[in-house]
Amino acid sequence: MSRVSFVDVDGRRTRVRVDGDSGNPPLLLVHGIGRSMEDWAPQYERLGQSYRTICLDVPGFGYSERTRQAITLPALAGGVADTLDTLGETRPVHVVGNSLGGAIAQQLLADQPERIASLALINSAGFGSDVTLLLRMLTMPVLGALSTRRPTRMSAVLFERSIHANKAVATKERIDHALAVGSQPGTGAALRETALDLGTPRGVKPQWRRDLAAAVARSPRPTFIMWGSEDRILPAHHIDEAMRVYPHAEVHLLNGVGHMPQIECPRRFADLLLPFLARASA
Repeated sequence: MSRVSFVDVDGRRTRVRVDGDSGNPPLLLVHGIGRSMEDWAPQYERLGQSYRTICLDVPGFGYSERTRQAITLPALAGGVADTLDTLGETRPVHVVGNSLGGAIAQQLLADQPERIASLALINSAGFGSDVTLLLRMLTMPVLGALSTRRPTRMSAVLFERSIHANKAVATKERIDHALAVGSQPGTGAALRETALDLGTPRGVKPQWRRDLAAAVARSPRPTFIMWGSEDRILPAHHIDEAMRVYPHAEVHLLNGVGHMPQIECPRRFADLLLPFLARASA
């Protein structure tokens, strides 16, 4: 059984989807910057067979309203935690985060370790300064404001194609959806605010990455790290730093895959993730 709905989270309209039996262990899926829960669509059925799978549009993105306070990594993580509370999910959750969603997952562990059963970090932010020019542009004084004022189909096509090593994955439907999501009121401002909090025109800021690495080290959890070797958003060499921060992690580098393995090679993704989750649930 699955359902997509809007729930009131601390006065904010938040879009969520829940799959699977409510008695199964809880699994939370967190998407990246400027994206939406549809980035997990190929995994809904696979993961929902064994887990109560909770997917949401992160505050300020997709079709969810932003937080009242300034958008920061702790604010985004707090908004995600508040969504779990609204859904009545108080058990420790297995968290799977892609890109910015990986940084949000780690911030959840840092802030509320009792709520986290395990971490799965998929091409995750937080492990290096290198990031695509398409995101660094958001922090530039004039260009950033212009680029987030109103999305264009060309910008949606460019970003969608940069995400996947296999360009055929950037279908018309995915591009249409990216444009629709990017056109929601306030999304451009949320994009820019997030980018300015975490990065500069030169790349990802080091201080929050150092602070986060120190915080998660205090609450080790079973950890799974996956990266696509052809990631053009967050390059695959970031996996080296991820392994340093999480020396106990199970690690997979997928050859020929881009920034979103859960979409580009969905069966392979699930075949690697599910055994990890089973062990972490035991």
